[in-house]
Amino acid sequence: MNTAELAELGQQLRVDSVRAAAAAGSGHPTSSMSAADLMAVLLAHHLCYDFERPDNPANDRFVLSKGHASPLLYAAYKAAGAIEDGELLTFRKLGSRLEGHPTPRRLPWVETATGSLGQGLPVAVGIALAGKRLDRTPARVWVLCGDSELAEGSVWEAAEHAAYEHLDNLTAIVDVNRLGQRGPTRHGHDLDAYARRFQAFGWHTIEVDGHDVDAVDRAFGEARSTSGQPAVILARTLKGKGVAAVQDREGLHGKPLPEPEEAVAELGGLRNLHVRVSEPPAAALLRDTTIEVLQLPRYERGEEVATRDAFGKAVAALGTARGDVVVLDGEVGDSTRTEIFAKEHPERFFECYIAEQQLVAAAVGMASRGWLPYAATFAAFLTRAHDFVRMASISGSGLNLVGSHAGVAIGQDGPSQMGLEDLAMFRAVHGSTVLYPCDANQTAQLVAAMAGCEGIRYLRTSRGKTPVLYGPEEAFELGGSKTLRSSAEDRLTVVAAGVTVPEALAAADRLAEEGVPVRVIDLYSVKPVDTDTLRRAAADTGCLLTVEDHHPEGGLGDAVAEAFADGRSLPRLVRLAVRTMPGSAAPDEQLHAAGIDAAAIAAAARRLVEEVTGRPAAGPA
Repeated sequence: MNTAELAELGQQLRVDSVRAAAAAGSGHPTSSMSAADLMAVLLAHHLCYDFERPDNPANDRFVLSKGHASPLLYAAYKAAGAIEDGELLTFRKLGSRLEGHPTPRRLPWVETATGSLGQGLPVAVGIALAGKRLDRTPARVWVLCGDSELAEGSVWEAAEHAAYEHLDNLTAIVDVNRLGQRGPTRHGHDLDAYARRFQAFGWHTIEVDGHDVDAVDRAFGEARSTSGQPAVILARTLKGKGVAAVQDREGLHGKPLPEPEEAVAELGGLRNLHVRVSEPPAAALLRDTTIEVLQLPRYERGEEVATRDAFGKAVAALGTARGDVVVLDGEVGDSTRTEIFAKEHPERFFECYIAEQQLVAAAVGMASRGWLPYAATFAAFLTRAHDFVRMASISGSGLNLVGSHAGVAIGQDGPSQMGLEDLAMFRAVHGSTVLYPCDANQTAQLVAAMAGCEGIRYLRTSRGKTPVLYGPEEAFELGGSKTLRSSAEDRLTVVAAGVTVPEALAAADRLAEEGVPVRVIDLYSVKPVDTDTLRRAAADTGCLLTVEDHHPEGGLGDAVAEAFADGRSLPRLVRLAVRTMPGSAAPDEQLHAAGIDAAAIAAAARRLVEEVTGRPAAGPA
């Protein structure tokens, strides 16, 4: 396309953005209009993409980080012939693929869900990492950001990581339109302010008038030719460009234009330009997709092994069996034990340093390229990345996350290092799987099982050694449990997971000596939960006692209670959990102080039996 045609395409994208928002009665047309010329030039001259084969490994990747500007994206899809005009006007309507913010669940050309600002660039870094270090394709990654979202710290985690990894296949395009949601942005139209920041992180910066299509074209060309460092195009634009009533005016964010028909006329009317997007050469995936026999580590009953150690060896074994497994760590590999994978498969190990948002985002980006990521750090630190986990779920991303050093059982390090909210956090994620193994063989089996799951999978591991309770041949179904003590005379059921399972067994042995038989269930699958086993236990014993190394809100106790949430009568339920703020102490002291050790479980069981029967717990029923 020549200069005039590019300008016309930009106007068409503006018109269609206005029309889509008007048809919906909502949306962000002014945010779309500012970036229309940038999108026009990218689409017509620089993007290499086969819309018929979105899974082509040679395709460039485009991420719309400013996801609220979705009308622009959908207008571009129309110009490329991927959607029809009729579908464009279904924007934001029930059942439409064209949601208010784009998601790959609906559209095959969308790489990742966006809309929570500050996430597009971090995920794009993961995509670019996969392309450069794993797939080794010449494809580029383009990400369109808004200037407002550059206030997010996650953007600068991404900026540093991209420069550190020399991601010269990555180009960020910043639509510097000066206006945020409620008014001017921090730096307004000061392109130099943004350039200084990116330069400090090691980026090649290009400043340009975002409405001069020839200058934009040259800027894209310069970005493509940059070697050894990522490039950022800082484009000065005007929000609502082309319509005098809204151009560069405050108070119009997230609103359809007041007079859309007049705006369309002012923009030159309807157009139906079609862009022939450059198609990449057909490329085969050179990745090793063979799956060999998996030889998991094996442990003998009675050994003392930390589940974090079992995870490290198991994921390394999985990496030997499967060439698509990648591992990412938050600079704690000696603690999470991902260092084992790093030594055996260094080409598929990624150090993300102390940047948990980038850690999860990179995993999301790699998953979008077909890799199978396991990302690990302390359970407590994953709380920083919760919004990335939430958005990964919206994307439909297949992601394995591992949180070590969970609960008060870590001991002397104190509460800042203790994951005490993680089960609740991951249980709240749509479609998630939450696993909390108690021994080494169980951990190894669950690490392997996670590879076959969909959605977000979370494995909670422990710092200290725990006894091996299961043999290496024992099978563990997702959504299952194991009943470790059971008899027809059981007077209540203790439900535990992870480090509290050995404590529950010790309490059960002590109670049995007193003539109080109790059932013990290892509920290693916290989500989905083994509803049938819990309901049978409730029917048989009438009382449930849950014990967890976690805060009471949202963890094991709530998971058990929800097994009876379909209208069935909830049995007598008592929950032991960490209800006070812990300090520094030895692990056994921590469990005792929290009231979740064997002595506390036995005491609570006695009280519960006495409450229900009205008789002392000791002695025959």
